[in-house]
Amino acid sequence: MKEKLNIAKNYIESKTGFKPEIAIVLGSGLGDYADTLDEVVIEFDYASIPGFPVSTAPGHASKLTFGCKKGKCVALFAGRFHCYEGYSAAETVIPLRTILMMGAKYVLLTNAAGGINTDFAAGDLMVVEDHINFSAHNALTGPNIDELGPRFPDMSFAYAKEIRDMIDATAKENGMKLRHGVYGYMVGPSYETPAEIRALRTLGADAVGMSTVHEVVAASHAGAKTAAISCISNLAAGVAKHALTMEEVIEAGKMVASKMRTLIDGVVEKLE
Repeated sequence: MKEKLNIAKNYIESKTGFKPEIAIVLGSGLGDYADTLDEVVIEFDYASIPGFPVSTAPGHASKLTFGCKKGKCVALFAGRFHCYEGYSAAETVIPLRTILMMGAKYVLLTNAAGGINTDFAAGDLMVVEDHINFSAHNALTGPNIDELGPRFPDMSFAYAKEIRDMIDATAKENGMKLRHGVYGYMVGPSYETPAEIRALRTLGADAVGMSTVHEVVAASHAGAKTAAISCISNLAAGVAKHALTMEEVIEAGKMVASKMRTLIDGVVEKLE
């Protein structure tokens, strides 16, 4: 794994001297945020970077863009990787860990999730305060990469309060209502059964999805200050009264894209 990361890092650095400060991962239906950059420095297709996986998930563009936003140097991932595509947990975080090796100190993640909390509605945005990993897999499995972090990283503060406060402040400034809650991670690709959703609710999950958690673990391992925002794209099985579809998820992401862009902009601007 370390060799793959070094190969990817060396390739990117051979093409640009750009030093990213902030890594932003864009979830389903949110991949056009790169169009809002103040300046695009360089763009890569994932397939062109040695060692990178290639996203096969619908709504994921598979592009890494380096650029400037609000005076900050950002790395944007339009598309991520999931274990349901056949990748190991460690493989799904190769792109993010590459950027962390390049020096990024902040990570902002977005995703589409199903609403478990019965107070939630499709189209809500939820600031993730914690997560529950129901997959029994961990992105750090295997030899530790000491250059990134310790063998046994603490996860007590995986979701940085200072960045969550920035998200809340941005929402208040723009008259936006936010939810807060716990994200439950399931491997997928099948959506959860109504019985599974009842179990997740009992265990404390407010929303459920198939991404993000491995990235949070990798970012925390590297000491990056991290936050995540979920678009509640649909109500989960047993909460919704209709069958769930991928098209519904992507469409919901597009509907809240402008709100999500406002929140991302606010965080980027507020970060020192």
